[in-house]
Amino acid sequence: MARFLLKSTYTVEGLKGLVHDGGTKRAEVVRKMIEDAGGRMESMHFAFAEDDTYVLCELPDQKTVTGLAVAIGATGALSVRITPLLTPADVDEVTRMKTTYTPPGQ
Repeated sequence: MARFLLKSTYTVEGLKGLVHDGGTKRAEVVRKMIEDAGGRMESMHFAFAEDDTYVLCELPDQKTVTGLAVAIGATGALSVRITPLLTPADVDEVTRMKTTYTPPGQ
């Protein structure tokens, strides 16, 4: 499974919902959504800074995580950004890939 970092920012309406539900309930809602999509939530943290939440999770693929982000964003309560994550072994693999690339102007 692929790992992702989901960063979100609450809208005013989303913050009202958070005040009503509380953080623990919201974390369980997110956990269930990820599990229902075939994934696993490793952790969720609230920050209330540039981003309000950080969710580290595993999901089957990019289409799945994108579908979740679209569904969340469509509620109007949050905006979500997806960051695909690589393991050190993934980086080893991609740095061994042979490619041909010519920089612009050369």
